Amino acid sequence: MQLSKQVAFHKTMGDPTRIKIVYLLASERLHVGAIAGKLGLTAPTISHHLTKLKECNLVYSRREKNTVYYYLNKKVLSHHGSVLHQFAHDEKGDSMMEEKRMKEKQKVMNNFLEKNGRIKNIPSQQKKKLYILEHMVEGLKVGEKYKEKNLNEYIQQFHEDFATLRREFIIHQFMYRENSIYEVNPREMWASTKL
Repeated sequence: MQLSKQVAFHKTMGDPTRIKIVYLLASERLHVGAIAGKLGLTAPTISHHLTKLKECNLVYSRREKNTVYYYLNKKVLSHHGSVLHQFAHDEKGDSMMEEKRMKEKQKVMNNFLEKNGRIKNIPSQQKKKLYILEHMVEGLKVGEKYKEKNLNEYIQQFHEDFATLRREFIIHQFMYRENSIYEVNPREMWASTKL
């Protein structure tokens, strides 16, 4: 899940008319005129809202003869709902699972970090690499904006290949990048080591 997709989805759903359209389409396919009639709005207004809903893949359309019908993409709605549910109910597993994970992480740290904290080599195994990335990102502050130059300097404390590691932060959702400014994502978004 990318943060930008979640934000775009919830911005789109932040309009009462769009919520009503989703509610109507949850039970049946409808054309613009039918939605407009049920909501007491004009067809151009409904078309505008449907375009916004299509942009985030929440609705799709199919033409039947001369009429275009709109359908709710229930899989997309379910996905975004499950992400919210996960944020609200993720209890990080029971204490035994967390303890096991921490022991596993420490073993990876012992194998891949020198005594001075530098990375001997970037692990090729995904799970081990995620532990190393997690360890590095934990030294950054949530909510702080990092210029690319500053992030490169931070990464070089661990390893000379700052470009690869910076890319890995983005790929695995540890960080978010916009206009060469980097921010740490909420921990819930980080790629999971529970593989």
